[in-house]
Amino acid sequence: MTSSLPPRPTPRPTSPTVPTATYRLQLQPDFPFSAAERAVPYLAGLGVSHLHLSPVLEAVPGSTHGYDVTDHRAIRAELGGEEGLRALAATARAHGLGLVVDLVPNHMAASPTHNHALRAVLRDGPDSPYARWFDIDRAAGDGRILLPVLPARLPEVRDRMRVADGALHLDGQSFPLRPGTEGLPLPELLDAQWYRLGWWRLARTELNYRRFFTISELIGVRVEDPEVFDATHATIVQLVRDGVIEGLRIDHPDGLADPEGYLERLREATGGRCWTVVEKILTGTEPLPPTWPVAGTTGYDALRYVDGVFVDGVGADELADVYREFVGRAGDRGGSWEATARRAAYEVVTHELAAETAALTRLAERICAADPALRDHAPWALRTAIRELLVRVPVYRFYRTGGEEVLTPEAARGAKAAFAVPEEAAAVDTVRELALGRLGDGPEHRAFRARFAQTSSALRAKSVEDTAFYRYTPLLSANEVGGEPGRPAVGPEEFHAYCLRLSRDWPATGTVLSTHDTKRSADVRAGIAVLAQCPSVWRELLDEVAGVAAPDPHLAWTAWQTAFGFGAPDPARLGPAVMKSVREAGLQTSWTEPDPGYERAVTEFVAAGPGRIPLRAASEAAFALEPHIRAHMLGATLVQLTMPGVPELYQGTEREYRALVDPDNRRPFTVGGADADDDKTAVVRAALALRRLRPDVFAAPDSYLPLTVTGVAAAHCLAFARGRAGEAGQEAEVVTAVTRLPLRLAEEGGWQDTELVLPPGRWVDLLDGAREFAGGAVKPVDLFDARPVALLSRRA
Repeated sequence: MTSSLPPRPTPRPTSPTVPTATYRLQLQPDFPFSAAERAVPYLAGLGVSHLHLSPVLEAVPGSTHGYDVTDHRAIRAELGGEEGLRALAATARAHGLGLVVDLVPNHMAASPTHNHALRAVLRDGPDSPYARWFDIDRAAGDGRILLPVLPARLPEVRDRMRVADGALHLDGQSFPLRPGTEGLPLPELLDAQWYRLGWWRLARTELNYRRFFTISELIGVRVEDPEVFDATHATIVQLVRDGVIEGLRIDHPDGLADPEGYLERLREATGGRCWTVVEKILTGTEPLPPTWPVAGTTGYDALRYVDGVFVDGVGADELADVYREFVGRAGDRGGSWEATARRAAYEVVTHELAAETAALTRLAERICAADPALRDHAPWALRTAIRELLVRVPVYRFYRTGGEEVLTPEAARGAKAAFAVPEEAAAVDTVRELALGRLGDGPEHRAFRARFAQTSSALRAKSVEDTAFYRYTPLLSANEVGGEPGRPAVGPEEFHAYCLRLSRDWPATGTVLSTHDTKRSADVRAGIAVLAQCPSVWRELLDEVAGVAAPDPHLAWTAWQTAFGFGAPDPARLGPAVMKSVREAGLQTSWTEPDPGYERAVTEFVAAGPGRIPLRAASEAAFALEPHIRAHMLGATLVQLTMPGVPELYQGTEREYRALVDPDNRRPFTVGGADADDDKTAVVRAALALRRLRPDVFAAPDSYLPLTVTGVAAAHCLAFARGRAGEAGQEAEVVTAVTRLPLRLAEEGGWQDTELVLPPGRWVDLLDGAREFAGGAVKPVDLFDARPVALLSRRA
């Protein structure tokens, strides 16, 4: 196979502790370090090399995820503190395992009660030693920080406020008082603080601190400031230097003012000792910036390609037609994916991110006011230009270079179409030049450039992941971070080209199938993806359950498809997931403007229908899909574990794992339960053992070799070899072969004359040691006679 590859990235430091495979554990008060320590022998026996821990720094009490950091100086006490973490590391090391830790540099909990640094800023204002920590726009709000924490307008809650111990208290919340103001009557006391307590609904338009996406409970941290970086990373860096931590997963780097600068500083601080990956969402064929000093991404790009190669593209298009016919205008006007995403972007930038747009407008106004050549742009024109350009950014954000390829002249022309007067549309050119850094390099110019990119990332995440993914739902398995619902299928040639790029450029990148953030686990997605091979069966199933009245057809489609993928009626788990989907979609109800009547109807529908009826057993045609779902599950698992990169298993996924959107997928881990005779567990154990035994085969650059498949059903076999450099070039040592689209394969008459060409040598089947194959042509009907996947190792 031939492919056109882009230039090789700039060489970067190689970590001495590259994992062979990682296993993600969700730490929480119900699963602390001690529980993880008890799981170590089991996980070491499974075959991973590193445990990947969710955030370990001090967080809001009771937090089940740890991303709401409150104190960077301490390891979270609820998990067992630093002593517990070091004990876990020691036990892991005794079993041959290292630790990888999730690091959250972009934000902290905006909790005056628990965040010591924020509390100091609220008490002492600009004179606080922590004043530089947070992205606060003091030019707005009369120099005071808006805290949108009140459950109602101030007059309605004022009687519940009380002053005690130098703080203001309300409903369990505590706010520090500016020194010397404790004795003032309440109205004067409130006006005298460095902050303003406001109704939570004001956050959308009045907020004057940078937050995480649209979550006002998380405040942005300015780690681009060297002092802030040092203070917020000292504990983690020391643990790296002590050998307790060997790898870092960097959460949401796109939220940072200068992601590459941050990563360079982190590499210097850790001495290059860490295997580091970034939670960077790549769109389409967007590459990871080649100069970033990291091993790669956390693997959402790999998820898209692995999922996509098991989707029938023709059937997905047919299913989309069925979807539009079934849903009509009950969804997002029954339109295309692109139209849905664009409408969602306009809604989010206008409403949920109104405060962020206002902050950018204020910056642009100040820059223009200081430049005679730019002085006549009206504030409304700048605001419109900012909005129109933001919605046209086709990726999450751009960086120091490459902005011209994102904010293109074509995008500028589209943005100008929103202006009735051509002369006023010149504001678009000014905003574009500011965002690209072409109008100066002063402090406010740099601030605008960074803030535009940060807002772009928030807009993309909120409008695509949290809105459009819930509005456009022909094939729900495609609606995952980094996915393309409008083009869910990936062909074998495209998959091979992607793997060749990874093997050459990012051989130690992360790969995943299920994570704490996936809306549906890989096994649930497999159950849904099979529907692209049989759109007519899905339509018939919907007809069979039409007697269960749904509030609207879009909900019916989404809920029934979710239930089909989940595989079994379970209203306690399906109900919250479906309710979250309708609130995120915002078509009939939402988190901030709930419709109680509609939500009650949703609950009743799920209880009567998807939560009660076993849809996968509802008909002979549906039940007949089970072997094809199993083939997808096993195929995706084996491909992810043997393709280029460092594979991660999410807790519990070594066996069949059906989970829905959080919090369903963040339940405490239970050790064991994986049957050694179970097909999936057997595949996982065999692949992980091989990776641990032969790291040279999997870790080396340029070690991916697409294999040739010929014959009438060639497209139904995906096969590749992993190798190492030898005297005669790359020598294949391992072969992965899996079945694609088995339902279509059966309908088309089976394998017939199809042959897979194995590399030279004798090949033993690691899933059935009694079987061997000679190099050369082998028939898939023989290779897959026991199971739809094969993992072969060359006999020495």
